[in-house]
Amino acid sequence: MPRSILLAAERGLVDTAPPGTRVNILAVANLFNAASSSKAASVRTLYLRVLGMTRETTSADNTSFTPQEEEAFRLLARRPDIYNILTRSIAPSISGSYTIDIKKALTCLLFSGSRKRLPDGMRLRGDINVLLLGDPSTAKSQFLKFTTRVAPIAVYTSGKGSSAAGLTASVIRDAKGEFYLEGGAMVLADGGVVCIDEFDKMRPADRVAIHEAMEQQTISIAKAGITTVLNSRCSVLAAANPVFGRYDDLKSASENIDLMSTILSRFDLIFLVRDIRDEQRDRSICLHVMGVHIDNYKPGGATAGSGLVAASNALQPFNSGDDALLGGTGAAGSNSDSLTDTNSSASAIAENAMRIATTGVGELNVSTMKKYIQYCRAKCSPRLTEEAGDVLTSSYVKIRDDVRRRTLDSDGGEGSHSVIPITVRQLEALVRLSESLAKMRLDSDVQTQDVAEALRLFK
Repeated sequence: MPRSILLAAERGLVDTAPPGTRVNILAVANLFNAASSSKAASVRTLYLRVLGMTRETTSADNTSFTPQEEEAFRLLARRPDIYNILTRSIAPSISGSYTIDIKKALTCLLFSGSRKRLPDGMRLRGDINVLLLGDPSTAKSQFLKFTTRVAPIAVYTSGKGSSAAGLTASVIRDAKGEFYLEGGAMVLADGGVVCIDEFDKMRPADRVAIHEAMEQQTISIAKAGITTVLNSRCSVLAAANPVFGRYDDLKSASENIDLMSTILSRFDLIFLVRDIRDEQRDRSICLHVMGVHIDNYKPGGATAGSGLVAASNALQPFNSGDDALLGGTGAAGSNSDSLTDTNSSASAIAENAMRIATTGVGELNVSTMKKYIQYCRAKCSPRLTEEAGDVLTSSYVKIRDDVRRRTLDSDGGEGSHSVIPITVRQLEALVRLSESLAKMRLDSDVQTQDVAEALRLFK
């Protein structure tokens, strides 16, 4: 259970930071009577009287890096195959050809684009939102769980057990009758990632409540005399099932997806994950899942290698290009959890990054991946070049023209309107994807190959 303690801020320290802001506090411990009755007069409750408070910017900016780590990260960023190294380091125990693009999208989500503040004060978000929509037992939840472990700041929640107030913010009345503001999941994950599982099980009214948080990255509150605006600068990774539980090929995409276009347009990338029935595919799935369970019980299996690298190397015979699912098996993840502490030291992170930078073989463990993400987000903020902007402009106009032609050819029948309208939001999504690809290489300029890869993922 999460632990909390009461803080008392007085005079000029009041309203110094809104909910969700990370602060450094200098305080003195004090005691007060918890109950008003005389029988409980001997019961004291601990609280901290705040003497000073300073606000932090983001966790990535305040993370310190040793010279060995910086040298290893710079060598790693210079590798031409850094994109592929980062992709195969995302959930190595989940295999299959259909997962390659999903892992690339999650890599872009973790690195994110560049936030911009225009001269008129308007802010453009740099965080990337991804939706995984598909059949059960296609490792959607496993991707969400791994993302919460590798992201510097992450909050995991389930759609069925989440309300609008729990995701955004709520006003609560204490025992004395006073109202105070309490931030929800998207406020607490400011500067990180919010993973929402079972996104389709949320009530429609609760989904509407996160519209502002996903696009404007703010949450406006006007309740019980409290009027304020909270920051929710976070990426959203959601997983959902089709309307009928499984995707029905006999029905159109709009009938299978029970989500409004207003919420779908706020996702930069949407992946349709299908569980195709095929004998060879099913056999490779069985071999992969059995290999995960058998490898977990081998003596000394938990100490061979480092983290997920050992698990992925043991699974190489089953990953020979065939599709394989990891439905409900978390065995490989449990091995890496026990090694997280031993691999989180600065020397171990620098050693793992240097080994991958020099050999190019293997995967980055969770601690190294998390630190590299923090380093790239703190040190690099790419911008579009004129050449990349021209390619992006012509491609966007062509996509819009293709959608218009398909609408005219269908003569207004079923499917004449796209489930996800192609608007300027999608153009900004392509810009963010291109910036995240350049950020992986610590490149300050977006190149044309970044735009080409962003277009491929988008389509």
